[in-house]
Amino acid sequence: MNNANSFPSQIFTSLKELLGMERHAQFFSLIARKQKVKSILGGRHESKLRGRGLDFEETRHYVQGDDIRNIDWKVTARTRETHTRVFTEEKEKPAMIVVDQTNSMFFGSKSRTKSVVAAELAAIAAFRVLKQGDRVGGIVFSDDGIDIIQPKRDRRNILRFLEKVVNRNHDLAKPHSTDYQDTLKEVSKKVRNIVTHDYLVVLISDFHRYSPDVTRFISQIAQHNDVVLVKVFDPLERDIPKIKFVAGDFDTQVTVDGGKKTLRSSFQTGFDEDFQSFSAQMKKHRVPIISLDTVVPIDEQMKSVFKKARK
Repeated sequence: MNNANSFPSQIFTSLKELLGMERHAQFFSLIARKQKVKSILGGRHESKLRGRGLDFEETRHYVQGDDIRNIDWKVTARTRETHTRVFTEEKEKPAMIVVDQTNSMFFGSKSRTKSVVAAELAAIAAFRVLKQGDRVGGIVFSDDGIDIIQPKRDRRNILRFLEKVVNRNHDLAKPHSTDYQDTLKEVSKKVRNIVTHDYLVVLISDFHRYSPDVTRFISQIAQHNDVVLVKVFDPLERDIPKIKFVAGDFDTQVTVDGGKKTLRSSFQTGFDEDFQSFSAQMKKHRVPIISLDTVVPIDEQMKSVFKKARK
């Protein structure tokens, strides 16, 4: 394998960089809870009982059979009617973070590759879930294989997950020829074996191939779990420059004449229509989609995303 350390950090990530992402994990939440936190999944939290405590929900009139220990004496004295405090049990929302490190993610035109951005977000999400007290695990899939870290409420578990992400990220230096659909089928099988119900599933990918298999896999998981999709894209995938240039991968090179307005327009329209169609399908299954690019720092983008989510 090529030495990834010989490449700029924007192309390959490192364990040090991913551990540093923890500083961005305190400003948002992917899980909807009763606490006042910014969340993408507003009001969708239905999950297994954690059994570690109680959250105050409301005060209401006392009815026969209520526990007298929960009587709210202050409200009772003020209203001269007996009121009781109602609590809900604190709940668990284990999380599985699925991160794409296949060959299509190994692309970036200005700042970082999609694979690096995906790795950064996976780290932020993992630290955020752990800070909320829930179990977190992950699945890293590449063209060469799949790594599975079972959910645990353990910081060392996150370290193992991030190590797998880094290893798969560095393997992108090698050429690959694995069929993506075969990889996807294997990934979906692994996820369904672990994620039964009441999970949070964060799927980070470029969703470069909007196939029926992708849609079917996501819709099946979303039936009994909360799913958040994060699409990582590079601006060049939508807006080609107004110059003639050569693009290629390990096997093929093509010349693109960006000076042709019709070509640029067709490129933009194709990108937008594909994504809009995919978004519409996901909306039917109540699956939110976050879009992140490879240029703007990830913390700035996340703050913008959750600022919009609050409105």
